[in-house]
Amino acid sequence: MRAWHFVGTHKPFERVEIPEPTAGPGKVVIDVKAAGLCHSDVGIMEDEKWLANMKELPVVPGHETAGVISEVGEGVTDWKVGDKVAVTPMAEFMGYMVNGAWEDRAEVSVEALIPMPEGVSFAEAAAATDAGMTSVGALTTGGVEAGMKVGIIGFGGLGQIGARVAHLRGAKVYVAEINEKVWDRAREGGAVKVAKSIAEFADDELDVIIDYAGFGVTTKEALDVVKWSGGGRVVQVGMGKLEATIDIYPLILGRKELVGSQGGSKEDILETMKYMASGDLTPVISEIDFEEIADGIQQLIDGTAEGRLVAKVAD
Repeated sequence: MRAWHFVGTHKPFERVEIPEPTAGPGKVVIDVKAAGLCHSDVGIMEDEKWLANMKELPVVPGHETAGVISEVGEGVTDWKVGDKVAVTPMAEFMGYMVNGAWEDRAEVSVEALIPMPEGVSFAEAAAATDAGMTSVGALTTGGVEAGMKVGIIGFGGLGQIGARVAHLRGAKVYVAEINEKVWDRAREGGAVKVAKSIAEFADDELDVIIDYAGFGVTTKEALDVVKWSGGGRVVQVGMGKLEATIDIYPLILGRKELVGSQGGSKEDILETMKYMASGDLTPVISEIDFEEIADGIQQLIDGTAEGRLVAKVAD
């Protein structure tokens, strides 16, 4: 069957043919319908630090998965052939510790399965498993709720979902995004203010800032800007750069918090898909063909991808 392999840092992904999987005990095989592309997939190509989180190479990347169960293994009673499912990447670290979704069929543990609600497409479900889970998980980490003032840094694949769900939770949303072309979309999604830098909201007393970009300076600016007098929290999600230099003066004297947020829960994915099913959340998703995954990765590297990239694996 068709697949893509990660073979090592600073090397391109390789399009390969590999044997089809079979469902082991407690597992199922799904026919992959949609598989997302993520900046983390760029990260494993460019930074050796990712290798510590990966099984012996080569590995099939792809941690954003949606498809249809085609085989069930021994002991599986709650799922059946034909069920439409999304897959949480947190259960087995798909694409890192086990083969991921950039293949025609994937073996998946039942602990990772999430039922797809009616009205959600495979592309949307795939995006929900990481872009949705990670962005909504960060809101959960930040304790975002109605009445809060919430800053969002970055309005890309993660930020657009985080900003919209924060608004749907009843928060006032302030978006920092350097690409002015998406400002109108941010306002349409509920943002009360949009600017190029989070620093422009220094007088707005933001309760929480979620940094979906993570380019070093964004982390510093978020800590500078989030409200003083205790309780101001910065949630770091983006890993555009793995190092940041911060000013500890506002951190200490302002009694602010800097916390990391990685991934999320099944509940975060279900919340995302609930809003997708109702039509309240319609993130920009750019679909590409399975054979175009390498080109899609280059779009992420070049910064030309619009919204979230999802590869169509099968109809």
